[in-house]
Amino acid sequence: MNAPTGQNLELLRAQAQQNHRDLRSRIDRISDDAIDLILRDARSHYAWTDKPIPDGLLEDLYEITINGPTSMNTLPARFVFVKTPEGKERLAKSLKPANVGKMMGAPVTVIIAHDMNFWHELPNLFPHEDRRHLFDGKDAYVADTAFRNGTMQGTYMMIAARALGLDVGAMSGFSNAIVDEEFFAGTSLKSNFLLNIGYADETALFQKLPRLPFEKACSIA
Repeated sequence: MNAPTGQNLELLRAQAQQNHRDLRSRIDRISDDAIDLILRDARSHYAWTDKPIPDGLLEDLYEITINGPTSMNTLPARFVFVKTPEGKERLAKSLKPANVGKMMGAPVTVIIAHDMNFWHELPNLFPHEDRRHLFDGKDAYVADTAFRNGTMQGTYMMIAARALGLDVGAMSGFSNAIVDEEFFAGTSLKSNFLLNIGYADETALFQKLPRLPFEKACSIA
């Protein structure tokens, strides 16, 4: 563990606080257009154009995604960007028949997974205090933390992709066991869900489905 201490730590904390003040003074909120793009008017897509996604854009997507918060900065998510014909054929083995075409037509399908040994990285990711003892031998807590935070990171990736001008379509109609055997055999990784990304063919869209109103889904305690 190599955490900053003393005056160096105080300087880093002061800089972090000032950076946040500067950010808030520069941007108090994103535009309504940006909100529409990433959530309010965004759609899940299952048909795609053949426009490719360069690897550099995938790297940008990852760099944005990992800045989303996770518990103790655990960052348990791992991402497999499936884009080659061979990779797609392997992934197709796990899919329900209705989903094969949706995945095969997408330029990239991301396997959103999580590492059950994520906590081994804590000395690097959370250097202020060694918290590996919180997870060592506690399988249920490890699984719960990995799944919850890995799912959050998958959601960050969806929003980040839309912010970068990409379209997304998440899928859960597949066998996790087959994906894990095909891609993660002999490792500590487990699949969560799939995320198709690319540039959508809007001709496959139908009307947006209803959402619950505030008074039906929310309460103030």
